[in-house]
Amino acid sequence: MPGTPPHQPPPSYPPTGRTVPTRSAHRAAYDRESVHAILDAGCVCHLGFVRDGAPVVLPTLYSRVGERLYVHGSTGSRPLRAARGEDAGLPVCLTVTHVDGLVLARSAFHHSVNYRSVVVHGLAHDVTDPDEKRRALDSLVDHAVPGRAADCRPADQKELAATAVVRLDLREVSAKVRTGGADDEPEDLALPHWAGVLPLRTGYEPPVPDSRLAPGTVLPGYLAALGG
Repeated sequence: MPGTPPHQPPPSYPPTGRTVPTRSAHRAAYDRESVHAILDAGCVCHLGFVRDGAPVVLPTLYSRVGERLYVHGSTGSRPLRAARGEDAGLPVCLTVTHVDGLVLARSAFHHSVNYRSVVVHGLAHDVTDPDEKRRALDSLVDHAVPGRAADCRPADQKELAATAVVRLDLREVSAKVRTGGADDEPEDLALPHWAGVLPLRTGYEPPVPDSRLAPGTVLPGYLAALGG
């Protein structure tokens, strides 16, 4: 792209046949800023793939490091075993969704949901390099609770051997967002039914200490800032 430094990715992901929605295409976005913001706002994804000829979708933790996603799993889980056995990578579809509100319309047909979502298509690869794996696991912990990786015991060799991580590069990506109120038909606007948005919110509650905390252990500042 003209004017873009060679060491920086273009500002948008190129649309493909798999990332252009067939319905409500006007809600799709491909700019990296929007995609990254949606990914960074969550920590749970759904990873879809085909195993033994049948579709499988698994919820799991993820983190974003630049233009790469890391997905957590067990060494015995299906996608990790499949990714390890595929030299070219395991074809997957990863999704992240935030529900921001329930849209209540005058008609049942026009009820909807305000949401932000990202869909990523690509090839997942098993992370085998020990240093990359440790960095990936730290990023998974910090993505869920910023600052936590430095405030807990790192995984030992046995735990690392029992933990698997796959990486998925952000190349074929799209975001989709729905905002606003009800899209009722003009002839329904006079109906005596309440219409509007019921907002939904996800947040942290005050931390609940473990009953076996060592004497003198205090709530760390990064947790107090979240929900203390």
